[in-house]
Amino acid sequence: MTDTVISSATREVVIGFERPFVIIGERINPTGRRILAEEMAAGNFSRVESDAIAQVQAGAHMLDVNAGIPLADEPAILARTVQLVQSITDLPLSIDSSIVAALEAGLSVYKGKALVNSVTGEEDRLESVLPLVKKYGAAVVAISNDETGISHDPNERFEVAKKIVHRALDHGIPASDVVVDPLVMPIGAINQAGVQVMALVHRLKTELKVNTTCGASNVSFGLPERNGINAAFLTMAIGAGLTSAITNPCHEEVMKAVMGADVMMGHDPDCARWIRRFRQVPAAGAEGEAARGRRESRRRRG
Repeated sequence: MTDTVISSATREVVIGFERPFVIIGERINPTGRRILAEEMAAGNFSRVESDAIAQVQAGAHMLDVNAGIPLADEPAILARTVQLVQSITDLPLSIDSSIVAALEAGLSVYKGKALVNSVTGEEDRLESVLPLVKKYGAAVVAISNDETGISHDPNERFEVAKKIVHRALDHGIPASDVVVDPLVMPIGAINQAGVQVMALVHRLKTELKVNTTCGASNVSFGLPERNGINAAFLTMAIGAGLTSAITNPCHEEVMKAVMGADVMMGHDPDCARWIRRFRQVPAAGAEGEAARGRRESRRRRG
């Protein structure tokens, strides 16, 4: 089955159908975060550093790094952010930008094999991003939209994904280095969005045989108790074949859902990772107290 290998200078993460699900931490992104955007534009990266550390501690396997700040020097800021994050963690990174010059700036300083986020099916995007992916030996997220926008028909989104995979092959990029984003739509607005994306993820796995990712929180946009929806979505999507997601690992409900799904899929042998994370360690002396209580109970019954 298909394995997509992403690495830092010293650590490797493998995204694959028979592998544990890969969580890509989403927090290093100034979009919708005014204070973070202002700080990054001013050269203050303390919040970037604390967000990186928090996501590592929460259990992220990779981190997404974005520096999309209007009117700022995005290439320079993204390169600096990549260097900073790599100086404090050895997790592999997804380098995230809609600006090709920023992607190249980030890739040029990155140590390891990055995941480029992203390429779409638009002709100019294909011919500007794919050569960059090949040049730096990276893997790439393929987003299933093109010049016509985002289709509400999952069959159309599948065809766009197939086009990107085939075009990547033309550039010498194997299908194993293409991770398709099927585009998760808000279920509060499109009632069949969940059903559609599950079917699409299954087709991407069985027909194109490519790994998949998504911005998982998109599914719950506009709804209350979003983490509950996100957790339910991820559990079901993993069952359908989703192999990674860009999400917030600091939400315990989401992490439990992902780790529980790994257990159910047989991707956590002997439940070892689940037990390591959630086993309650008895307090000092608790075992002795429990044993004493059992003895006293037996004496009372006698």
